[in-house]
Amino acid sequence: MNTATLTPGLMAVRPDADAPPVKETEMAAAPAPQTQAPAPATTEPSVSLGERFGNFIRAVLPPLLGFAFVIGVWALVAMSSSDFPSPAKTLDAAIVLFSDPFYSNGPNDQGIGWNILSSLKRVAIGFGVAALVGIPLGFIIGRFAFMNSMLEPIISILRPVSPLAWLPIGLMVFKAADPASTWTIFICSIWPMILNTAQGVQRVPQDYLNVARVLNLSEFKIITKILFPSVLPYMLTGIRLSIGTAWLVIVAAEMLTGGVGIGFWVWDEWNNLKVEHIIIAIFVIGIVGLLLEQFLLLIARRFSYGNT
Repeated sequence: MNTATLTPGLMAVRPDADAPPVKETEMAAAPAPQTQAPAPATTEPSVSLGERFGNFIRAVLPPLLGFAFVIGVWALVAMSSSDFPSPAKTLDAAIVLFSDPFYSNGPNDQGIGWNILSSLKRVAIGFGVAALVGIPLGFIIGRFAFMNSMLEPIISILRPVSPLAWLPIGLMVFKAADPASTWTIFICSIWPMILNTAQGVQRVPQDYLNVARVLNLSEFKIITKILFPSVLPYMLTGIRLSIGTAWLVIVAAEMLTGGVGIGFWVWDEWNNLKVEHIIIAIFVIGIVGLLLEQFLLLIARRFSYGNT
């Protein structure tokens, strides 16, 4: 007969003395608790050489076809016009031109390298001053409604004005062609930076500013800790648009003012009836503008808070 002792919340059962003992082999046969084996590490499938070659062809072939189409149309135009240089003639002129890009035979006869550097110098000065003025002004306009209401009509009137319309003002004020060109770069570069920076400030969530007000943060800390990280993508977009506009305008400004520069060089080559040099200058202007834009895109990706 089984006997049991009861304790509060627990029953201990004492086995019968007559019950047969459990053999060790039967105890060993009992299944042991199983532990879950670790999942094998996943490895990315290796890309074969053929797939890599196919991806390379798909990335390179469309641009090559585009350039081939342009060169083909160019060759057809050159065949129908004796004055228009062919791609082969332009290539030969480019080889001669870039064999010594930094020669100097006087102020009005310098290599294409010096002309490019002179234009980049003017763009850098005008663009830099525009950034120093436009970005803080954009913060002020976006941060304070009174300043926005005061300056918005002025910006709306002046922004659509052609940059070259400001060139005579620069010539009258500075009495020289070089600072007048830099002034033109400044006035055309400042608007995208002002507008994009102000838009970024206005799109900062109000909750962030409310928290800053509760914490009693100073205006300097609000700008550096809250506004600047949020506005940075908008600000970099404005800078990228400005540099493209600046490089576009400097060519036209130098055509009118003269001196050393890629714009003046284009006009001077036209006067010398060297059309192949003008075509070379068009490609050079486009490549330099593309490099400037890609450089700023690289900076934008590097400092984007969303990619960190």
